[in-house]
Amino acid sequence: MKLSTDFIPFAKPAFDEDELEAVIRVVKSGWLTTGKYTAAFEKAVAEKTGQKHTLAVNSATSGLHLALEASGVKEGDCVITSPYTFTATAEVIRYLGAHPIFVDIEDGSYNMSADKLEELLCSRRKSAPVDTSKIKAVIPVHIAGELCSRERINSIADDFDLRIVEDGAHLQPSTEKIAESSILVYSFYATKCLTTGEGGMIVTGDNDTAERMRTMRFHGIDREAWDRYKKSGTSSWEYDVIAPGYKYNMPDLASAIGLEQLKKTESVLKRRREIADAYDEAFRDCSFLKIPPSSDNGSRHLYILRIDDENSKLNRNMVIRHLSERGIGTSVHYKPLHIMTYYKNKYGLDAEDFPESLKKYRQSLSLPIYPDLTDSDVSRIIESVLETGKKFRSL
Repeated sequence: MKLSTDFIPFAKPAFDEDELEAVIRVVKSGWLTTGKYTAAFEKAVAEKTGQKHTLAVNSATSGLHLALEASGVKEGDCVITSPYTFTATAEVIRYLGAHPIFVDIEDGSYNMSADKLEELLCSRRKSAPVDTSKIKAVIPVHIAGELCSRERINSIADDFDLRIVEDGAHLQPSTEKIAESSILVYSFYATKCLTTGEGGMIVTGDNDTAERMRTMRFHGIDREAWDRYKKSGTSSWEYDVIAPGYKYNMPDLASAIGLEQLKKTESVLKRRREIADAYDEAFRDCSFLKIPPSSDNGSRHLYILRIDDENSKLNRNMVIRHLSERGIGTSVHYKPLHIMTYYKNKYGLDAEDFPESLKKYRQSLSLPIYPDLTDSDVSRIIESVLETGKKFRSL
């Protein structure tokens, strides 16, 4: 069967004239930075998610940093997270001079193992590279938009008086409420289900935490620019600096795009699930492939396909190369942080320290899954994956 050689990118934002017109409106308004569109975007996300506080920021990385700072994480403290994530999850811990402690993922998913978390906290292992008595928070990650064992992890964290900061970079705004004292951070990066190009949103039910993050996201100033200049008056310029904050606010240009994207989340999710269902149906019974876990409330942000290289001559890199030759973009989620040079050297970590993360990394690749894929594109991707298996397993 001869397939098209037109390149299918791994990811592509779902934009149309609505987003273009929204940006033009902001440009014409004369106010480009954080203002009424950002306020409207925060309100819309609050209404959709049922969360008490929503704070728009210029990236999920910024949001995680603000959340840890507001949780009281300081130099020398420790924060638990998963090695199976993008580097932002751990680097924000280092921003504050704190240390990440990694907990391996579950056998049946790509998310943090609650059993291993409990084991770590109960054992307070003497061999840990840092003083685990200084653990202050846990950052569970919802990989591919599949919720982690949230209730159990929250319960364990409560038992040890630890703050929960959820890395929800792969979750589109959900109607599931988080625990009031918890903090969840969304990402609106270009590849996400809802995108503003760059950007993120912090949600929490805790008043004091929200107020601290609101101040710290804009230089530690007690009044944002929109509050100072939207009204006339001789004193509107005045402000005070009450903390050495950061420059993490989201501009109206991005928020205007977000407002339009938010209107489309249901249709985007529907199409992503259709594509994922087609992949599942095609690959479910293949002895050399393992389809990803899925649930009714997952965002299907990623479709992580595993190659069962333990029982065949086929491996992940063969599939990536072959798909690339067929004009199909792929990616890998994730190369675990404990085998990255910085974390490996800084904390004396070995590749086998987190075997489940290492195994899944070596076996997994992510296929394209976004609304602009046509049925023909999806069929071509499926056929190319299956053809790769037939070609290399027969060698």
